[in-house]
Amino acid sequence: MYYYNYYIYFIIFVKIILTILFCGHLYYLAKGEKDSENIITIEFWKSRSEFIFEISMALLLIYIFSPNKNRLHLIDHETKFLFYVLGFILLITSDWSLFIGESWFLKMIK
Repeated sequence: MYYYNYYIYFIIFVKIILTILFCGHLYYLAKGEKDSENIITIEFWKSRSEFIFEISMALLLIYIFSPNKNRLHLIDHETKFLFYVLGFILLITSDWSLFIGESWFLKMIK
């Protein structure tokens, strides 16, 4: 049980780092420094931390919803919050142009 808590805290820590990097990225974009070395470094670490967050959440989902064991009792407030945040991150970072550009419904409307 202790490892599970440490893992949840690790995911929250990665999410905080990701949020700070996202805010830094927005700050440099607002300043107009699109090609500066700072924004390139921030984009590099932002993409890496986002990848670590998504992989960590995928492993957490596999662990909790494993069909071999019933671990639903592990879903506490922090885990619910992480699942909630994961949903928003997946919605925001999804490539919507694939759906919108090729949707038969939108082609029919055009």
